[in-house]
Amino acid sequence: MELDWQLLERLCEAPGVPGHEERVAAIVHSALQPLVDELRSDAMGNLIGIRRGRADRRIMLAAHMDEIGFLVRYIDDQGFLRLQPVGGFDPRVLVAQRVSVWPRQGEPLLGALQLATKPIHLLTSEERKAPALEDLYVDLGLPPDDVRARIELGDMVTLARDFVRLGPTVLSKALDDRVGVFVMLEALRHLEQHEVEILAVATVQEEVGLRGAQTAAFGLEPDVGIALDVTIAGDVPGIDADDRVTRLGEGVAIKVFDTSHLPSRPLVEHLREIAERHGIRYQLELLPRGGTDAGAVQRTRAGVPAVTLSIPTRYVHTVNEMAHVADIAGAVELLVRYLAEAHERSYQPYSW
Repeated sequence: MELDWQLLERLCEAPGVPGHEERVAAIVHSALQPLVDELRSDAMGNLIGIRRGRADRRIMLAAHMDEIGFLVRYIDDQGFLRLQPVGGFDPRVLVAQRVSVWPRQGEPLLGALQLATKPIHLLTSEERKAPALEDLYVDLGLPPDDVRARIELGDMVTLARDFVRLGPTVLSKALDDRVGVFVMLEALRHLEQHEVEILAVATVQEEVGLRGAQTAAFGLEPDVGIALDVTIAGDVPGIDADDRVTRLGEGVAIKVFDTSHLPSRPLVEHLREIAERHGIRYQLELLPRGGTDAGAVQRTRAGVPAVTLSIPTRYVHTVNEMAHVADIAGAVELLVRYLAEAHERSYQPYSW
């Protein structure tokens, strides 16, 4: 199965923090349009592609377009920017990174994300402490008047980091969750036969509370929901074996627990059967903290059987997220094969 890795690169390198997903949405719109019978956006900014089928069942796929980042909160007298986080960055990974600041008009400005502290040469041992997000600022290297003329409160700030291939892996900012969007698009591109109606939703504002998925699911009323997202691959130094969640390169993850939803057990079993039948490597995922769009879809209206297919990813919520191309390809194949036979099963929790 040939995948369009250049599409994943374009998705990852596009900026789009919660509420500012329009540049990502433009790429998704172009890729999704030839794959569906109807394409529209809603009041929240979700992109909704509908691919019609013959069976009376609606499967909602949800992958979020937004990435964690910042908004400009304050511009001081020297032209330094203070930031409002949108999504959960670990401040330990941010010091001395480069960022892009996206004004309402014009080209982005490159800046240095620095810690408001004395240089390490001047710090006493008592003064050294773990960084906090409120201690960070952006230096654009411009006179204060130039900064104020070009930047205003609420402008988007993203990490400036390219997408690269490292052997059998990809390394980039925003794999969470552009790789999920990519899996959804590539599955639709490779899907030939299906009976169900497919609702392919590129959602917004997942990183600030699953907001786009909640409103989209309420309006679409799906029969089944599948979120496509990343999960922790903790197979690295510093993480004990019982905290690893998944391992890189050992297959797509089928979620069985996170703190946003308990996946439908019949749906989990169906996915496992398909994977075993077709020789698709998979892992079972229990994520002790965190959630996905499936948590919002599951609780819409009277309830929806839901599950998450996850791509194991090292260094989640940092500037260097890493995923294995075989795990990504496995997620695409499992989703394609599921959609081809999704009309055959009922996911009622009880058989009596």
